[in-house]
Amino acid sequence: MTTHQDSTKQAFRSGFVAIIGRPNVGKSTLINQIIGQKIAIMSDKPQTTRNKIHGVYTTDSAQIVFLDTPGIHKPTSKLGNYMIKAADNALSEVDAALFLVDVSEGIGGGDRFIIEKLKKTATPVVLVLNKIDKVHPEQLLGIITQYKDLHEFAQIVPVSALLGSNVDTLLEQLLPYMPEGPQYYPADQVTDHPEQFVCAELIREKILHLTREEIPHSIAVEIEDMRVQDNGVVYIGAVIYVERDSQKGIVIGKSGALLKEVGKQARADIELLLGSRIFLELWVKVKKDWRNQDRMLKDFGYRHE
Repeated sequence: MTTHQDSTKQAFRSGFVAIIGRPNVGKSTLINQIIGQKIAIMSDKPQTTRNKIHGVYTTDSAQIVFLDTPGIHKPTSKLGNYMIKAADNALSEVDAALFLVDVSEGIGGGDRFIIEKLKKTATPVVLVLNKIDKVHPEQLLGIITQYKDLHEFAQIVPVSALLGSNVDTLLEQLLPYMPEGPQYYPADQVTDHPEQFVCAELIREKILHLTREEIPHSIAVEIEDMRVQDNGVVYIGAVIYVERDSQKGIVIGKSGALLKEVGKQARADIELLLGSRIFLELWVKVKKDWRNQDRMLKDFGYRHE
């Protein structure tokens, strides 16, 4: 009886999936929806994601590790070049790829550029039509036909990452592409990034949101100190780097008001992440033109390999 049970038991599947697409199509929103908590920062500004975020989705029979790559775009700095290489490298490392597009916008030059890259890879590519909540259902068929004419996708799945619509179906469609393999991470682990990295990203998200159009992507956040104090409160000391003195003034705000609001909002998210009270201390420093300096990019964790 035991032998029969063992022979019919479904083999565990595990694999790696890259999420690719133009900037601002909802990649971070999708990964957060799949994982069930915020590990990738969300912003309506392009090129928000700089590092490959590994989100880990685990069930009793499978584990999928997601790589949320930087949006593919025309680079204008060494940081931009890093982001493009990170996206390209992800395609060669995975068992399948999700090509995420925004159905509320027409097929643009950026989408065609990515499709040309996809034609050169043997990796199975699932086309994910995101933001279906923004279009009439009757429009979807025409959009699907347009993409089918451009490339032969392994699957085509319409979703709303923001609302969670059809995300379960997407995961079901992905499973057959995952090979039999081990469980790489514990069932309760949702990312392989250290907590310091995620905390820094959450702080950066708040700055992007609160400064709106005033601050471009010239911000980096570094956690300099993170420790549990005697009273059980986690102390976090973080430095916000900008490229110019004028940007420092914007981030601090009048009488320190904006920086205080950044701290308040970031603290709320970080406390949810860590499950404990935190004391967050922020400083703003100027590192001129850091996005074009190799040493500074490496200091902030941006590496090509």
